[in-house]
Amino acid sequence: MAQKPSIPKGTRDFSPVEMVKRNYIFDTIKEVFQLYGFMPIETPSMENLSTLMGKYGEEGDKLLFKVLNSGDFISKVREEELMARNSNKLTTKISEKGLRYDLTVPFARYVVQHRNEITFPFKRYQIQPVWRADRPQKGRYREFYQCDVDVVGSNSLLNEVELIQIVDEVYKRLKLNVLVKLNNRKVLAGIAEIIGEADRIIDITVAIDKLDKIGLDNVNKEMFEKGIPQAAIDTLQPIILLSGTNIEKLAQLKDVLSASEVGMKGVEELETVFSYFADLDVSTEVELDLTLARGLNYYTGAIFEVKSKDMEFGSITGGGRYDDLTGIFGLKDVSGVGISFGADRIYDVLEQMNRFPAETVNTTKVMFVNFGEKEEKYCLPILARLRMNGVKAEIFPDSAKMKKQMTYANDKHIPFVIMVGETEMEEGLVSLKDMDSGEQIKLSPEALIEKLA
Repeated sequence: MAQKPSIPKGTRDFSPVEMVKRNYIFDTIKEVFQLYGFMPIETPSMENLSTLMGKYGEEGDKLLFKVLNSGDFISKVREEELMARNSNKLTTKISEKGLRYDLTVPFARYVVQHRNEITFPFKRYQIQPVWRADRPQKGRYREFYQCDVDVVGSNSLLNEVELIQIVDEVYKRLKLNVLVKLNNRKVLAGIAEIIGEADRIIDITVAIDKLDKIGLDNVNKEMFEKGIPQAAIDTLQPIILLSGTNIEKLAQLKDVLSASEVGMKGVEELETVFSYFADLDVSTEVELDLTLARGLNYYTGAIFEVKSKDMEFGSITGGGRYDDLTGIFGLKDVSGVGISFGADRIYDVLEQMNRFPAETVNTTKVMFVNFGEKEEKYCLPILARLRMNGVKAEIFPDSAKMKKQMTYANDKHIPFVIMVGETEMEEGLVSLKDMDSGEQIKLSPEALIEKLA
């Protein structure tokens, strides 16, 4: 007996209905990106491991999918290296490529590699899958799509403001009520400086970023286990748990960080971004959240995270400012900022909240029932005219039993069917049936087009 086929954990097949819904998300996001002057690019699924390693922190490096070298990849490995069973060292011998972890690092590589061909500031969007060797769970997959939008080659905080406007517009179109959380890595660096642990900023931010997932006690425990003194952890508590309005939090931060130059620079940047919103029609709530850290090491300024306000779910959009990501590839001092929409998580939220428009499911608007060769020849020119007028239409390919054809229409949620017999052909008409109401009317081809188009 043949083994039942399966797919790797953390990956999924998508049915036609699911693909139509996913394309609704992609098309909505893409339209908004284009409204703001962003242009598309694509990069390979595989990158050299030298491009990927060391860009996501120690935890991120562990989640990279490595691709084995072609051919007899083990032949160049010495026996003693195999016996040592050191997987990290062995990987460098047998694997030179990996599946991309995100779209930002490949984008930085692209900018450096093509710097003589692009115009700065360079505004690009990219909608492609990424892979992470993570433990699959609800809302977390090993293969998933990201919808990234970035601008590189500009230090202006107007870019941060526009990104939040893009978030606002995308979720208004998707009819999702969301909250934008905003922070600044310079503020976090200032906090680390104030508590006397400036060189431990990475350990502190990685721990703080898990606050929503593991709670304050476990965050404190993780920092202590990484060697951060208890006194510093105690000093940190009231800072990361500041409350009040955005203005009140910024005022408190000015007092707390007055002795930190980098911290005050972060506060100034936050104030500038918030000041723009006073004159803009942004309906999405934007909240200053000092517990937002974003675990990726390359962020240096503003950081964003977007969550659904209507249901408990992880982040569905996130990103931030990276001042010198291209520097690791040899192009120094080129600042960039961007955000990534998690299409798979957005899909899950829309699905659970039943927010997909009905028309996204109905790919075909009308189906012609097939009664035979004569009827086919009568229907095909009308079918062609409907399609020319933008009506999604099809004809059942075989003159099968009526029950089979109507079941097909029902299963595909086709709202209208057209039936043509001897009477209709003699009269030059068609019979149009509404599959919801059961109502049936006769129309001329011209009236049919007017009604359905």
